[in-house]
Amino acid sequence: MDGRNSPWMWLRPGMHVKRWLLLLMAGIVLISLGLAYLLRQLYTDLTFPAAFYYLTLQFLSRPVRAILLGTLGVSIVLLALVQLNRALLNPFVSPSQANVAERVYQHHRRRRGPKIVALGGGTGLSTLLRGLKQHSDNITAIVSVADDGGSSGKLRQATGMLPPGDIRQCLVALSEEEGVTGQLFQYRFGDQYGLGGHSFGNLFIAAMSEIAGSFEQGVVESSRVLAVRGRVIPSTLKQVTLAADLRVESAHEGHGWQRVVGESAIPTAQREIVRVFLEPETAPAYPEAVKAILQADLIIAGPGSLFTSVLPNLLVPGIAAAIRASKARRLYVCNVATQPGETAHFDVDAHVRALRQHVGDLFPVVLANDHLLPSQGEMAHLEPVALPAGQPTDYTLLTADVVDEEHPWRHDSAKLAQAIVAIYQEPAR
Repeated sequence: MDGRNSPWMWLRPGMHVKRWLLLLMAGIVLISLGLAYLLRQLYTDLTFPAAFYYLTLQFLSRPVRAILLGTLGVSIVLLALVQLNRALLNPFVSPSQANVAERVYQHHRRRRGPKIVALGGGTGLSTLLRGLKQHSDNITAIVSVADDGGSSGKLRQATGMLPPGDIRQCLVALSEEEGVTGQLFQYRFGDQYGLGGHSFGNLFIAAMSEIAGSFEQGVVESSRVLAVRGRVIPSTLKQVTLAADLRVESAHEGHGWQRVVGESAIPTAQREIVRVFLEPETAPAYPEAVKAILQADLIIAGPGSLFTSVLPNLLVPGIAAAIRASKARRLYVCNVATQPGETAHFDVDAHVRALRQHVGDLFPVVLANDHLLPSQGEMAHLEPVALPAGQPTDYTLLTADVVDEEHPWRHDSAKLAQAIVAIYQEPAR
């Protein structure tokens, strides 16, 4: 019999089943003793017909009767448990789903997983979360709210709500079932509906925020609809705008710098980024985000757009302060490919240097991809992020094959999560 389908899987350590089976058996034994005392008294006080001599197996010795009745009793109890388990679970488990015992084991394993905080936004963070949810249910995604483009920007401008786009992607990535419901949340309307550019998930979060009375509570309720493992929260509830100072060097414009306001405008300027900052710079951190960071076992920044997804979270003063005060292990995940308009021609050292210029030495350990693959087709202009020539002296560089071979400009969710879990389980560096 396949080990994954064996009934003995219910007895594996960590299933939280054996204790209740033992308690059940103890209850059955007590009931049996009570009946035995009652029958003993009845045999003494009453006279039974001769047929009872054979019905009660009195022609056999007492040890033999005990073995026969005990074996029969255990067999009946096991049969009853198996059939009861099947009758109770059949309405909720389809034949296509994994073995129930295996799912229960994985559920309890994930519940004991480390408390992980992941900071970022966009596709990079959702890719990370999709892999991490297989290892722990104790995940908190802290998402940037500086997005001002696309559907999120339109909703932000029209309603004054925080941008829901990155939060939507993280909710779908952490969803228990990324099936039709996940596709529905990611569905983007066409112009024929008068909702051109809007995604269903963004509109759902906007509507839920109105019903729940606040944006943060709307995200909580949306998490319940998607059966999210862990939680997704904003870094701040304050309306913030991301701005950047860009270096200008041209024959016509001379040498100097240019200020650009708006997250979506920064990469399209196609200039070297000197620094990014939030307006206002003193935006208060969301208290739940600070609490999650202080209670975390592992804090991860990235992957994702360095200047427009990762840094906007860390530029919230309360978030950076909480990371410095946290006793958690701290890890920066470097991108596998450069990003035009942000990190063109950056190697790993350049990513780390830009991060430290903005927020200091928050992340002493860096994970980078060591399986460099060139991008093809429309993405051929994206360069793999090169490793430094030697081992850095001011941070710990760890490398692993974490690239998606079919899409070399992205991380592979499973590979990345496995590498991060391995780093977490190693002795502290």
